[in-house]
Amino acid sequence: MLTAEQSVLIIVDVQGKLAQVMQQSAPLHQKLAILIQGAQLFDIPIIWLEQLPDKLGPTSEELSQLLSQTTQPIAKKHFSGWHCEEVKQQLNSLKRHNVILAGIETHVCVYQTCQDLLANDYQVHLVADAMSSRGTDNKVLGVQMMLNDGAKLTNVESLLFELQHVAQGDRFKALLKLIK
Repeated sequence: MLTAEQSVLIIVDVQGKLAQVMQQSAPLHQKLAILIQGAQLFDIPIIWLEQLPDKLGPTSEELSQLLSQTTQPIAKKHFSGWHCEEVKQQLNSLKRHNVILAGIETHVCVYQTCQDLLANDYQVHLVADAMSSRGTDNKVLGVQMMLNDGAKLTNVESLLFELQHVAQGDRFKALLKLIK
């Protein structure tokens, strides 16, 4: 079972016009917003990535507003977030080996980030309903490739209830309001 104390959330490249042309863009943004707010409820650190923001634009405004409450984006040029020194430094300083992974595109930047995390002994938990690609086939294939290499599959609601463990307390009540 995942615990908040051993987890970190990485949001990959939900930026500019590309974020708007993803399959199921509106539901994707809704699930990402719930995931971000849920991580904040559990005090899970969030690493927020942007691929070439000067060319692709900033993170979607609704997500940026939520994320900027606790962190700032890390700009990257490689498809994999692992190749950004600041990402490695943050992960090393956090000393958490469960990475909750979401974002776009599933078969490119999310996939390559996942591969590098797995190769460096991180447990990767893919939040399937909080990731997308321009085409459904690419999303499905990207998820399958990551699962074949050892990533674990989850969804926003399952993940948040797994982190909660118990159906009581103030955080549980806040969680219920968040997902309904």
